[in-house]
Amino acid sequence: MIFRVIAVIGGLACGAGLSQFPEYSQQYTQRLSGAVDELSGVVAQFDADAETLGLSRDEALVELSLGSRMGQARAQSMGQVLERHARLSADLTALNESTVVQKALKPMHFSDSDVARAAWADFKPAVPVTPEGAGFAGVGFVAGYGLLAGLMTVLSGMFRRRSRPQAAEA
Repeated sequence: MIFRVIAVIGGLACGAGLSQFPEYSQQYTQRLSGAVDELSGVVAQFDADAETLGLSRDEALVELSLGSRMGQARAQSMGQVLERHARLSADLTALNESTVVQKALKPMHFSDSDVARAAWADFKPAVPVTPEGAGFAGVGFVAGYGLLAGLMTVLSGMFRRRSRPQAAEA
């Protein structure tokens, strides 16, 4: 009986935790969208500056890197901005085109630590009232219950096996 109670408590805890994923993924996506918007402005300004000089983006980066140490540092940091913009834009597109269940199966699109940290800082757990939240709660409950029930069954079986031979000897 105690094992069943522990398994139910574990199931409820996992269900409550997993039910928060839809809201967290929404907040992460909103933060990601803001980051992409901000980086898009920087990229657009860089591209406009390059175009004014008759250069492509790649040519502008090369020319910048051939200059002073400051130019080299700026070329390197701008290259990182361009790479991050491309990565975050791809993640945003993938998340926007996904259902909540598909998002849960694509953790690689939740990989930006700055965005994740900001989303987590603002995240407030809530009771899920959406069908997605309820679905995740159900899956979490079943997973938590099953995991703990299975673990306790294995552990209790190990202890029973050890005590049986001793009882037979007595």
